[in-house]
Amino acid sequence: MLIEERILTLFRRNCQHTLTYWSVFFSFGLSIAFLGPTILDLKYQTGSSLQEITWVFFSQQFCLLIGISIGGVFKRTLLSALTALFLSSFVISLVFAVIPFCYNVLLLAVAMAVSGLALGFIDTIANIQLVSIYQKDSAIFLQALHFFIGLGALLSPLIADPFLSEFSLSNNSTENATAIPHHVRMPVIHDNSAQSVPVDGKPRVQYAFWIMALINLPVPIAVFVLIYQEKLLSCCPSNTPRLLDKDELAMETKASDGTEKSETASEGGHGNLFSCCMNDNLRGLPVTFFVMHILGGIVLFMTEGIMGIYAGFVYTYAVSVPMSLHAKMAAYLNCVFWAAITAGRLVSIPLTYRFKPVYLLIINLAGVNIILLLLLIFNTNSVFLFVGTSFLGVFISSIFPCLLAYTEDILNYQGCATAVLVATAQMGEMSMQVLVGSLIQAKGSFSFLVCGLLLSSVALLVFLMLIVCNHFHKKLTGTSKKASMVEDPSAFPPEKCEQKIPVT
Repeated sequence: MLIEERILTLFRRNCQHTLTYWSVFFSFGLSIAFLGPTILDLKYQTGSSLQEITWVFFSQQFCLLIGISIGGVFKRTLLSALTALFLSSFVISLVFAVIPFCYNVLLLAVAMAVSGLALGFIDTIANIQLVSIYQKDSAIFLQALHFFIGLGALLSPLIADPFLSEFSLSNNSTENATAIPHHVRMPVIHDNSAQSVPVDGKPRVQYAFWIMALINLPVPIAVFVLIYQEKLLSCCPSNTPRLLDKDELAMETKASDGTEKSETASEGGHGNLFSCCMNDNLRGLPVTFFVMHILGGIVLFMTEGIMGIYAGFVYTYAVSVPMSLHAKMAAYLNCVFWAAITAGRLVSIPLTYRFKPVYLLIINLAGVNIILLLLLIFNTNSVFLFVGTSFLGVFISSIFPCLLAYTEDILNYQGCATAVLVATAQMGEMSMQVLVGSLIQAKGSFSFLVCGLLLSSVALLVFLMLIVCNHFHKKLTGTSKKASMVEDPSAFPPEKCEQKIPVT
């Protein structure tokens, strides 16, 4: 059997929760990737320059980081977590519905910031809830969760494409700036003219945003249905018990002597980024515990930064010297990249079940380094650019969910790995796009591949340090457990005491 019966049973018992979180992340992928293709239409709508529009996108990314950092406060109860997801997903639909009416760049920046805050809440809460439900079996479900991000990001430019306008520049340039379906978050486009106008008359991009709002509406409805099914509404009768409580599920999946410890750890961990630092349960832990949080965060800072800059700047690189691809041909690179990410996450679902996350991470990080190095070597080969983009998407696709599951596993779900890793990943994506965008304008588009290779090399090195740190952490925590058994042998079953405490 491809997946053992125990995991299938877990999924059946948490099916509605899991499917709801997956649908929320499908909406996340649509929302985060939908704005890039419409950048020229938004520029024309607000009468602003491309540089101003770029900073509008930055406002969304910055507020997304804020949402990720504080989103963990809503995990304290299931009602607060689901309510936050309901409001956030509904706000996203509302924001997309009002974007066509934002004729001022400042209003557009506010709308983007609000949507970014909502996306940040979704990112943190959905990851935390899945990890809390499945714990040591969460890797396969996190892979599926992030597969839905890629699926949404892949479909978003296809939804936008029929409504995008073609623009012509008012200067003497012979090229047309065409709104091409490439979803970037912080694109760098040289603003040769602030007076670009649509070739085909009045823009129709507002229909794309309204369709996006309608597509997203089933998501808050699904969250509300889950709240109702869980009998969390005050207006709903709660005298009928739920079929399976969380404590009952924990008793079936763990030994009875470890349940109380797991629940206590769960209360102390998975909070927001700031409460993690003030958690009383973290006192007395070895320094390796905190070092592993830092090292895991650095790896995701680098790898998510690579994903952001590649999705954002591969089009700019392809149309520039020495590649000099046609604009329409270069536009397919982003679709190829996200299609590869989607396929990679889909393939990683059974692989995560068969292999430990640490082995998949080593292969993926090494693969990212090799592909980026080959892209630098064959920097004038357009065919290999497409081939390399495909393989890069496959290798980088599952790093985030694998590292999240691996770090939570080695820390025994006692800390705040989810909150820390999600926040640092977003920091990397946001900051690397700004940094590499500045380097491209100063040094040329070729510099984005050089930066990508440097980031991937550092990520691989830091991950090897994380493995070594985990080795020392196991020794320290093993010593601590033996010491506690000597001090209080009654806290453990007699047979365990006989095995681990020699009688002299």
